[in-house]
Amino acid sequence: MITPIVTRDHPSVARPGPLGRLAGSAFRHRGRVVLIWALAAVIVTGLSLAYKGDFSADYSVPGSNSKHAQQLLSEQFPGQAGDLISVAVHSTDPVTDPRTRTDITALLSTLRGLPHVASVDDPFRTPGGITADGRSLVARLHVDVTNPVDMPVADTDRLLSAARAAVRPGLEIALGGQSIEMAEGRTVSADGIALVAALLILMVTFGTIVAAGLPVLVAIAGLAVSAMLTGVIAHVIHVADWAASLATMMLIALGIDYVLLMVTRFREWRAVGLDPERATVATLDTAGRSVFVAGGSVLVSMLGLFFTGLSFMRGAAVVSIVAVLIIVAAALTLFPALLGYFGPRIDRFRVTFGRRRAEPAAGGHIVPGRAWMRWGGVVERHSIVAGLAGTAILLLLAAPFLGVRFGAPDAGNRQQGTSARQAYDLLAAGFGPGSNAPLQVAIRVDQGDPAALERLTSGLRGTSGVAAVLPPSLSASGAAALLTVIPTTTPQDRATETLVHTLRHDVIPAAGADAYVGGVTATSIDATAHVTHRVPLLAASVIAISTVVLLLAFRSIAIPLTAAVLNLLSIAAAYGVMAFVLRGGWAGRLVGIDTATPLPAFVLVLVFAILFGLSMDYEVFLISRMRESWLRTRDNGRAIVDGLAGTGRVITAAAAVMVAVFASFVPSHEIPVKVMGVGMGAAILIDATVVRMLLVPAVMHLLGRVNWWLPSGIDRRLPHLHVEGRPDIHLRSR
Repeated sequence: MITPIVTRDHPSVARPGPLGRLAGSAFRHRGRVVLIWALAAVIVTGLSLAYKGDFSADYSVPGSNSKHAQQLLSEQFPGQAGDLISVAVHSTDPVTDPRTRTDITALLSTLRGLPHVASVDDPFRTPGGITADGRSLVARLHVDVTNPVDMPVADTDRLLSAARAAVRPGLEIALGGQSIEMAEGRTVSADGIALVAALLILMVTFGTIVAAGLPVLVAIAGLAVSAMLTGVIAHVIHVADWAASLATMMLIALGIDYVLLMVTRFREWRAVGLDPERATVATLDTAGRSVFVAGGSVLVSMLGLFFTGLSFMRGAAVVSIVAVLIIVAAALTLFPALLGYFGPRIDRFRVTFGRRRAEPAAGGHIVPGRAWMRWGGVVERHSIVAGLAGTAILLLLAAPFLGVRFGAPDAGNRQQGTSARQAYDLLAAGFGPGSNAPLQVAIRVDQGDPAALERLTSGLRGTSGVAAVLPPSLSASGAAALLTVIPTTTPQDRATETLVHTLRHDVIPAAGADAYVGGVTATSIDATAHVTHRVPLLAASVIAISTVVLLLAFRSIAIPLTAAVLNLLSIAAAYGVMAFVLRGGWAGRLVGIDTATPLPAFVLVLVFAILFGLSMDYEVFLISRMRESWLRTRDNGRAIVDGLAGTGRVITAAAAVMVAVFASFVPSHEIPVKVMGVGMGAAILIDATVVRMLLVPAVMHLLGRVNWWLPSGIDRRLPHLHVEGRPDIHLRSR
C-alpha cells in the first residue's frame, strides 16, 4: 500500500473528485445513462423535424459600403438584388446568325421559366451584350435569392441541365455565378469515411476491437445528438453548410481523441489491479480532468470567432461550441456507462498488430512504453539541439506564408471541366478579364439634383481601370438607379480593389452623388479587409484566455507562456503549408488546386481558432502527466520523460485520427473547405510530432524547475483545478 502524497496542491483526502464520483454513478446506473442519451437523441430528432432550418449565410460586412448597396438594391430593385448568373456563349458563327440566335433565344426563354429566375436580360438589346467580333455573348439571369447559399441545389441543377441541353457543335454554353459554384462545389458527406479511418487507427493503437470501438461508439452517440441540434440552430441563426460539416468533423475528432485518452488510462488502471468500477472512477478522476480542461480550451478558442462581427462566423462558432459541449458531456457520462458493459471485456477480440498491456512497476506506478522512454531520454540529453531543430523546422514550414495573398477564390480557381470555370474562361476570352468582376453602383436619385446621375456616369466612364459602364437602370419608383461597371482587371487583381476604393473615395464624392459600390467583388473586398483587421483582436483574446486557463490548470508561469509561443509557431507552420498549396504548383495539384489562389481571410481566422484549441488539448494531455510525475517525484527531468512516455502513444494515435478526419475535407470542390482540411491536417501532424514530442520537452528540460514555479502570492489566490487528479488515492485502493 502506498502512502498518500501530501502537498500544498493535494490535501490528503482519500476520496475521488466530482468527475470520479460522476463516473462511479454512471458505471453503476449504466442502463439509465444509456437510456437518457437515447431519449436525448429522439427528442432532438423531433425538434429538428419540427423546427429544422435551411443552411444559409450572409457574407457581407454589416455597415460596409457593399452592404448599403445591397440594401438599396433590395429596396428599389427587388428583381436585381439577388445573385447574378451569367450565361456565357461562344459560337463559331456570329451569334446574330438566324439559327444561332434562335437557339440562344430558346435557351433564355427556357431559363426564364425556371424556379427562382426573376428576370433575364436580352443580350441582343443590352449594350455590351455581344463582343465586337460578334461570336461571343453574355446574358444575365437575376435570381430572387439575395444569398447564393439560399438557392436550392435542385433548381440550380435545372439551370445547368437546360444549358447543357442547348450545347451543340459550334455552340459553347456555360453558366457562371456564385449559385452555380456552390451547386458544383457541394461535398458528399465524409463522416462515414472519417469514422472508418479512425476505427482502423484505433485498432492498430489498442490491438483489440472492444477498446478501439469505444471511442467510435461515443463519437457516434454525440454525433446523433449534435447533428440534429445543428438543424434547430439553423432555424434561429444563419449557419453555412460548411460550418455544419466543420462542427461534425470537430465532434468526431475530439470525441475519439478524448475517449482514446481515457481508454488508455482505463487499461493502465486495470493493469495495476483495479477492478472495472474502480478503474472507471480512477480514469475519470485523472484523465477525465484533462478532458474537461481540454474541452474548455477548445470552447475558449471558438468563442473568439464572435470577435469577427460577421454573422456566418457566429453561426460557425455556435454550432461548433454546441458540438464540443455535447461530446465532452458524452465522454464524461456515456463513456463510463459503457465501461459498465464493456470494461471487463476491454481486451477482448485481439488483432495481430495489438500492443502489450502496460505493466505495473514494483511501487504500483505504471511503466509507459519503453520506446517512448528512450525517446524522452534522447531529448533530455540533446535538449539544445532538439529545441533548435524543432524551431528551424517550424520556421521553414511557415516561410511561404510571407508571400500569401488574401482574397476570395473565384470561378477562375475552379477545376477545369466545371461550368463555372468554363463560363469564367469564355467571358474573359470574349469580353476581357474584368467581365468576371462587375461592380454594381447603386445611387439614390435626388430630385433636387437630377444631374448627379449624369455626372456620376460620366465620372465612372472617365476613371482609369474602367473598361465599360452600362447604361443606368432606373427603379420603378424613380428613386434609385443602378450602374454596372466593368473593370479592366480580374476580381483578384489588386488593381480591382484599388478601383473600388477610388470609386468610393474620389469618383462618387466628386459627382456629389449618394451612391454605394456593391456586387460580389466589392463584397469580397470588404469582407477580406474587415476580417484581416480583426485577426489581431481575436488572436490576442484567445491567447490571453487560454494562457489563464493553463495557469490555473498547472499553477505555473512558464508553462502557459511557452505553450502560447509554441502554439503560435505551430499555427504559423500550418499557414505556411496552406500558402504553399495555394500557389498551385505540384503541391496544389495534389489536392486539386491548379492555379495561384488567394487565401480567404475567414479561413485564416477559423483555422487559428480551431488549431489553437486543439493544440491546447495536446498540451493538457502531455503536461498533466508531467505534473502528475512532478508532484510524486519533484524531479523535473523524470517528470518530463514520464509525461512524454506516458502520452506519446496516445498523442500520436490521436493526431493520426485527427489528420484522417480533417483529410476528409480535402476532396471538397469548395476551395476554402479544401484549404481548411489541408491546413488543419498539417497543423495537427506538426503539433503532435515536432511541437509536443520534440520542442515542448526540449524547452522544459532547458527551463528546469522554473517550469513549476509560481509566486507564492499568486499561488495562494488561485483556485485549485487539480487537472492531474489524485492517482495515489486509487493506487492505495487496490
